[in-house]
Amino acid sequence: MADLRHVLGISGGKDSAALAVYMRDRVPEMEYFFCDTGSELPETYEYLDRLEVVLGKRIVRLNPERGFDHWLTVYRGALPSPQMRWCTRQMKIKPLEAWIGDSNAYSYVAIRADEHRDGYVSHKPNIHPVYPFREDGIGKEDVLRILEDAGVGLPSYYEWRTRSGCYFCFFQRKHEWLGLAKHHPDLFAKAVAYEDKVNFEDTAMKDRKYTWSGKETLPELIARGDEIRAKHEQDLARGKKARPNQPLIQVLSDVLDDEDDAIPCQMCHL
Repeated sequence: MADLRHVLGISGGKDSAALAVYMRDRVPEMEYFFCDTGSELPETYEYLDRLEVVLGKRIVRLNPERGFDHWLTVYRGALPSPQMRWCTRQMKIKPLEAWIGDSNAYSYVAIRADEHRDGYVSHKPNIHPVYPFREDGIGKEDVLRILEDAGVGLPSYYEWRTRSGCYFCFFQRKHEWLGLAKHHPDLFAKAVAYEDKVNFEDTAMKDRKYTWSGKETLPELIARGDEIRAKHEQDLARGKKARPNQPLIQVLSDVLDDEDDAIPCQMCHL
């Protein structure tokens, strides 16, 4: 088909980056894209620049027609949450489907062989998912090796956070919120300001309490910082002991997943 396209979404995380490198020479006509909400971590943008050098091809930035603040108003001040993921729908999925349009497209998804999930699959009949890692038996250790061999490595935010996504993503684990406060205090302050806006200013939902992290506000989370850090260090020590031959990044990822096993939006975190 003349209009057949091959597209691969990059989230800013390790799996989609590794898949992009893996498919680089297998599908030369691949189109790489990144759904940019405008609220990503600085490290994510830096990682995309590094990936472009390795891929030898531009990663198309898909921008939503309107930013987060517009949609926050549309949803009457209700912050997105695991129960209401409007940010993914309005700022990730819709821009992607608009970019593909009516073209027939194979969409390459970075689900590994050691995972039991499907990732984001469009309901549009012209978009067909493909799972190269699953088909070729590529697991987590293989992903790390692909990135190391290509010279791209991991995004620098992996020192304290192992899921990509917006700086205020509600799927962050407690310890990752502390990492945001430490590494990007300005962005943490903005996340707090959003909570204050929807909870204390004159909004249509002011009788409801909306928070980014479960049932506690970010200031409440920070107040428990010593407790959260202590538990994380204990978990990390146990993880190192139980997995002595695994890379530290793998241990950290497993420990954080054990601390909070909520499954994040695959559109944002692969």
